[in-house]
Amino acid sequence: MLKVGLIVLIIVLVVILAAFIALSIYGRKLQKRSEEGQAQMRAGAQSVSILVIDKKRIKLKEADLPKIVVDQTPKYLRRSKVPIVKAKIGPKIMNLMCDDKIFDLIPVKKEIKAVMNGIYIMDVKGLRSGLEVKPEKKKLFAKVKGIFTKK
Repeated sequence: MLKVGLIVLIIVLVVILAAFIALSIYGRKLQKRSEEGQAQMRAGAQSVSILVIDKKRIKLKEADLPKIVVDQTPKYLRRSKVPIVKAKIGPKIMNLMCDDKIFDLIPVKKEIKAVMNGIYIMDVKGLRSGLEVKPEKKKLFAKVKGIFTKK
């Protein structure tokens, strides 16, 4: 006869395993959907020369983006801060959204060549000169390790 504790443990392990399998299947579906969306965005992208005026992370509602952009965004994401770039494209000054990965690469008050789809900046290149890449900040553990290895 099996003990009650062993039976409960087996049931809990089965439930955890089932949840893990379900989450991995759901994650694969989301990843595939994301890759398809990225491919569509790359297909419609254009290379544009822009003059960056300012950049900052602000809430989506406060970014002065078109109303349709705010309406199409899910409600739980409207309060989150997004990277916004204020740029001059031709004679117009516009607020643009950009990818988190390239936000730190965008120089302020310089002209750059940007790969854009609508109001979304996907990639940047320096127009007249290369972009300065800032060195990554060391995390606390790496700093402490560096201090002890110098001695």
